Amino acid sequence: MKRIISMALIMGSLFISGIASAKDAKFHIGVVTGTVSQNEDDLRGAESLIAKYGESSDGGMITHITYPDNFMTEMETTMSQIVSLADDPLMKAIIVNQAIPGTTGAFRRIRESRPDILLFAGEAHEDPATIQTSADLIINADNISRGYLIIAAAKKLGATEFVHISYPRHMSYELLSRRNNIMKEACKDLGIGYHFETAPDPISDVGVAGAQQFILEKVPAWIDKYGDKTAFFCTNDAHTEPLLKRIAEDEGYFIEADLPSPLMGYPGALGIDLANVAGDFPAILKRVEEAVVAKGGAGRMGTWAYSYGYTNSYALGLFAIEMIEKGTDAKNFRRKFKIEDLFAAYDAATPGATWSGGFYNDVQTGIEKKNHVLIFQDLYVFGKGYQGMTEVEIPKKYLTIR
Repeated sequence: MKRIISMALIMGSLFISGIASAKDAKFHIGVVTGTVSQNEDDLRGAESLIAKYGESSDGGMITHITYPDNFMTEMETTMSQIVSLADDPLMKAIIVNQAIPGTTGAFRRIRESRPDILLFAGEAHEDPATIQTSADLIINADNISRGYLIIAAAKKLGATEFVHISYPRHMSYELLSRRNNIMKEACKDLGIGYHFETAPDPISDVGVAGAQQFILEKVPAWIDKYGDKTAFFCTNDAHTEPLLKRIAEDEGYFIEADLPSPLMGYPGALGIDLANVAGDFPAILKRVEEAVVAKGGAGRMGTWAYSYGYTNSYALGLFAIEMIEKGTDAKNFRRKFKIEDLFAAYDAATPGATWSGGFYNDVQTGIEKKNHVLIFQDLYVFGKGYQGMTEVEIPKKYLTIR
């Protein structure tokens, strides 16, 4: 199933009115995100929910907590933090964005004592077949479609080589691995050279600083090796800022981030002050575009106009509130869930943007998973504008590559 989301739904959306104010919240929504150092956009989306609906500790709706940066080695702590949200008798929904390893275990524990709570996983890291057994709703970037579309966009912009930067932990994730394989096949079909480069995992012993320093040092050498018409892609947020910095300085292409956003890497890489436009994505996009063009990156560097991580936190919060207001809980969610209602929440969260998406299709069984939705937003290239990638017809062969 594939559909394009327009702004037409917004005017009639139920998200515009009918929501309880922060002064008299009758239920709470738990939002779990990473910290500023690993997943700033996800955290900012939670903060926007707090700004709109208030903190539960002050009579509002939203309870926000962060999981540890080293979540792989502190998994039990992470799981306990998520589960603790269910101790609140007013808690009606819990959103984990990004849904890092351990989310399924936490959700299963919550189910034992609170079978009513809606459990939403934003950008799930765990195996789809695993997280699908515990979450009411799972969102992932449509990495199947993006595997082709990122290469098609690189070709459209003039790239002749493509470098995929990652490491073993990320390549163990099914959707990331499938996307990489699709990218490799798309490069072959579209006449672009494909190359894989390994970089340190930011949660390894070298930490975020060491991983970022590696990218800073290696990108100029990679450009020398592969040429200035090389498009680069990395699977980790922490790698993005140093990659953007070097591409702006040394040529090459950056199509979009793993989890795209004008906030993802650009402000730090280019020294952009966004303090007085915080939360205003059209203004943020304009300011980032001015900086990219000034650095000579026009036509070479892109993003999604609205942060994917931010939108997941914010839109899933809007959607959860709407469902609860309509009397929906985990016991009747699958019967009441309509994908159009979910898309309306994303519309409301991202005025002016165009999205495409559909249900996750199990490549082994061919069965659509009705609690798992894949989404993507149109590509915005600085100095060129939207590229119409949500309208591109993706050859069916790429949807079955494992």
